[in-house]
Amino acid sequence: MKSSYLKIHPWKIIEEDFDPSQVKSSESIFSLGNGAMGQRANFEEAYSGESFQGSYVGGVYYPDKTKVGWWKNGYPEYFAKVLNAPNWIGINFVVNGSILDLNQCSSVSNFRRELDMETGIYTRSFQAQVNPDCKIEVIAKRFLSMDEAALGVIQYQVKALQGSCDLAIESYIEGKITNQDSNWDDPFWNHLSATSSDGLMLLESQTYKTEFDVATYAQTHLINPQGKLISDFDQSTEDGRLSQSKNQFLNEGEQCTVLKFGGYINGLNHAPQTFKTKAKKLVKEALEKGIDQLMEAQRLAWAAIWEISDIEIHGDDAAQQAIRFSIFQLNQTYNGKDPKLNIGPKGFTGEKYGGSTYWDTEAYCLPFYMATKSHQVGRNLLTYRYNQLDKAIENAQKLGFNQGAALYPMVTMNGEECHNEWEITFEEIHRNGAIAFAIYNYEHYTADQTYIPEMGIEVLIAIARFWAQRVNYSDFRNAYVMLGVTGPNEYENNVNNNWYTNYIAQWCLNYAADQQAKIADEHPQRWSELVEKLAWKADEAVLWKSIASQMYFPKHPTQDIFLQQDGFLDKDLQPANTIPPDERPINQHWSWDRILRSPYIKQADVLQGFYLFESHFDKQTLEQHFDFYEPLTVHESSLSPCIHSILAARLDKMQKAYELYLQTSRLDLDDYNKEVEEGLHITSMAGTWMSIVEGFGGLAVVDDQLHINPKLPEAWNAFSFKLNFRGTAIKVEVSKENVRVTHGNPDLIVYCNGNAIAS
Repeated sequence: MKSSYLKIHPWKIIEEDFDPSQVKSSESIFSLGNGAMGQRANFEEAYSGESFQGSYVGGVYYPDKTKVGWWKNGYPEYFAKVLNAPNWIGINFVVNGSILDLNQCSSVSNFRRELDMETGIYTRSFQAQVNPDCKIEVIAKRFLSMDEAALGVIQYQVKALQGSCDLAIESYIEGKITNQDSNWDDPFWNHLSATSSDGLMLLESQTYKTEFDVATYAQTHLINPQGKLISDFDQSTEDGRLSQSKNQFLNEGEQCTVLKFGGYINGLNHAPQTFKTKAKKLVKEALEKGIDQLMEAQRLAWAAIWEISDIEIHGDDAAQQAIRFSIFQLNQTYNGKDPKLNIGPKGFTGEKYGGSTYWDTEAYCLPFYMATKSHQVGRNLLTYRYNQLDKAIENAQKLGFNQGAALYPMVTMNGEECHNEWEITFEEIHRNGAIAFAIYNYEHYTADQTYIPEMGIEVLIAIARFWAQRVNYSDFRNAYVMLGVTGPNEYENNVNNNWYTNYIAQWCLNYAADQQAKIADEHPQRWSELVEKLAWKADEAVLWKSIASQMYFPKHPTQDIFLQQDGFLDKDLQPANTIPPDERPINQHWSWDRILRSPYIKQADVLQGFYLFESHFDKQTLEQHFDFYEPLTVHESSLSPCIHSILAARLDKMQKAYELYLQTSRLDLDDYNKEVEEGLHITSMAGTWMSIVEGFGGLAVVDDQLHINPKLPEAWNAFSFKLNFRGTAIKVEVSKENVRVTHGNPDLIVYCNGNAIAS
């Protein structure tokens, strides 16, 4: 059953009425981030009910020692944990001797949360009967600055509604924090110093093992009922907790406002000896600007983001809200400003999956960032992988590969593999193909001809060397085969000849060989350098082409269908709609043995290949495979519905495309998988964007020209989307009457349904 406690609004996420059972879910939904840091929507004041406290700093992690029951050779030593950082948002209130705690108040009314996606400002308001003597009203606003990566802002207003209130205010930084997902309950943070002076609280910390330096800072001010700004708080430091305290008396009808500026200064970008100077500068400038100017700057920063990335849907507010929520969260997670960072599956909203980099970035996120930001942002994502190439080669060496072969990790923070489920760590090797395809996709979309000669060719060669060693020649089949793999469908492990893996390996081998020949021809000096650096052998590319031409692909004996892997037809191929509803999702109700023996597909597998390589197949072949595999797919991966929605739109199965779009776009808002309290599915939100732009919009680059083939879902009156294509801002508007394309480049031709159209 879908969750319905969130209101539908085209620009806002709204929760009304206080429900303790929804607190953890809302902490995820209303999360804030600015690309450098983020936090769950925890209450500023004390809360004794169930809560998932979480604040995170980009690029900072801890190598939590692997915990498995049976160690296997090749397992990574650790799992990289995104760290719950010291909490700077806390502001406790004691009202006439009673602590303000919504879990303990005798009544809470007019409770409302509002996340304004247009401005990035989160507002929470409520009225609470704290004790029989006093009822108060609170309006709290919070945002993380999109202009200043280290700055967060809180404005917390308290009004005495009934009776006078004697407030004891404590604003604090709490250093005693833990991760919910720690393997061994190790301490992650070593707090080096805690100082509270000149109105500034500063906690300087360093992670154990990885030795990342982070300063958590905050400064608190009070605006009294007469409008006077008061900054002389009592300050204390004790056992990792820094606090600033002040008393304020409110007569009935009076209000006061607590202003708090704080955040994290990351040692990845600032020397530790400058932390205090930087913090002082941040709080000084924030106070000088004032809350109104800071909010206006935040509004303008988000306006610039929406100017190129907004998607408008007319006639369907649920769909509209969902796509904007996706675009909003993607921009909160990664903005491309820092090439050292990447896009974790949970972003800054939770700890599951380690917050690390997956193949999701290349397969799902890259198209969004290329089209909604400058091409440099896409290049930064590829450069991130290039900078980790040596680690990818080390990962392959640990598994027995040599001669510069690279296996990119399934999960990583610094390039080392840190995932320890053998069927994924060792066998879900198709991830290598996503890295190579992203290089092709980037050059194909941006027309940047410099990345491959400078960096990409080394990545492609290392990946091709891996595939050339990973296959083996089968005399029985008279072809090259790939044994013991896991495809994108993780409900099948240790299979032979997964079609998608074999197909993307074949493509990689051919593409790498072609690019090697191109570099040798067009950049002879660069190639001469690479021959020595890579210990290139003259016959390598010939071998790659030979392997690719002899790759084996399992096929249905009587139908023109590629089989997901050898033996797939041995399964009882009953469609997923025959599974009793009370047994869905099957990963929460069935044994793993039963899942592995079933025909059910977690996410697009063969169809993932048809999505990436659509131009390799005609529409009839695509339809045959969609009709065969989609009914067997349970969509229990957040990355599944978007691919199926895109393919359904291309096949004119518009009702199916629309249903799957709603499933991918409202996955978290409606909590389809009943797990949103763990954090949001950030990388699948890029798939939501793809569902509209590539699915309903029909966006494609064909023969170096931009093509659109728009299709309007029946539930919509119109929709529009924006793109940055090779430096030109383009807007596409689709209605029931026509399609309109506008841009300011007289040299750009856009093709709509195959016809060239003018701007």
